[in-house]
Amino acid sequence: MHALRRLVEEQPREFEPILDEFTAFLTDDERSIRLTTAKLFVTVAEVDPDAVVSSIPELAARLADEEEFYYVRARSAEALGYVALERPREVGSPGVLADLRIGLSFDEPEVKEKLAKALEYVALGDPDRLRHQVSNLAEHLADENELVRYHLCTTLVVIGCEYPAKLADVSDAIAARLADENPYVRGRAAEALGLLLRSGPDDATVSADDMSDADEEESFVADRLRFARNAFAEESPEALRPDEIGTIDAIRGTTDEVVTEITSPGGDGDCPHCGLSLPENGPPMCPRCGAPY
Repeated sequence: MHALRRLVEEQPREFEPILDEFTAFLTDDERSIRLTTAKLFVTVAEVDPDAVVSSIPELAARLADEEEFYYVRARSAEALGYVALERPREVGSPGVLADLRIGLSFDEPEVKEKLAKALEYVALGDPDRLRHQVSNLAEHLADENELVRYHLCTTLVVIGCEYPAKLADVSDAIAARLADENPYVRGRAAEALGLLLRSGPDDATVSADDMSDADEEESFVADRLRFARNAFAEESPEALRPDEIGTIDAIRGTTDEVVTEITSPGGDGDCPHCGLSLPENGPPMCPRCGAPY
């Protein structure tokens, strides 16, 4: 399986005709084989989502199995997320969406991270699939994992691009993220509030003072704070709306870059794959992304 995965990394599109043959290994007795197989599907799904569509039931079954090794569940969720970008209806069934959402309440941090990422990709594929789940998603905006917070904030922004009034009931939870320690979470929170304020709901509880950008040095955040503050301007808010903020296409084009920034290695003790700080004598597998090191 390791040899096959290396081949898939080199030529992911060449495996579509035989990819279904590998689903049997998702239930192998050896969890290391199940994990390597799940990673193989992630690799293919990222490059060629259509090739993985026929394997959605098997990946969803791994996600739904509470007894499954949590890294396998995490990678299965990630693969489903990549498919959802292009085929949201196939992935966004009520059962799969429930497994993605409910797991945010009790799963291991590494799994919650991939669940949140998959939910973001479902929204990017079709915001309508999650527009009735805004309150449930907002319950986890204060998660201790910064990537969970980022992905869920981004999910709400995407929903807000099409259904901004849906954010009114969770405006307080979003506004609380303006003080988040991660600048990209702060930026997405401001972006979501900007979309909400432009929709003009009477019950919006956010003021211009909540989004002061005087002390904000990060351009990602400052630009989005100004985007939100412009909703209070006398000039038409749409006339002050940058093309790269508050649109689904813009989010699709920036979210991978943002995640790379969040997970970029900060020192010699970091995982070379996801940037997690690692102890000197830690396990042979990164607890966040499951990669060997």
